[in-house]
Amino acid sequence: MPELSRRRALGAAAALAAGTAGAQLLAAPAASADGHHDHDSPASFDEVYKGRRIQGRPVSGGGHHHGDGYAVFVDGVELHVMRNADGTWISVVSHYDPVATPRAAARAAVDELQGAPLLPFPAN
Repeated sequence: MPELSRRRALGAAAALAAGTAGAQLLAAPAASADGHHDHDSPASFDEVYKGRRIQGRPVSGGGHHHGDGYAVFVDGVELHVMRNADGTWISVVSHYDPVATPRAAARAAVDELQGAPLLPFPAN
């Protein structure tokens, strides 16, 4: 049985990390039950980092988000992010390196991918 290389592990993690980027994922910011926006949700961002376009924004309803209703994309492919109980963020690409914001999680994923494409995460 061949050994699992770091590149193969990263590729598998990237495949598990991302979902298909669709219009429903780019919805308006999430609102609380009383109709007010969640003020704890990080601000949206859209930038080019090391030649890769990274974006993040609050989302509402549907999808498979575990990041408090927040979606992050690398080159249009969703990067699966999660918010920890202490307020830090992780992605499946940089799961063991918590960072302060979803933007930092996107940047860490780009660093870890080292130019490799982020593969879409298959929906259930």
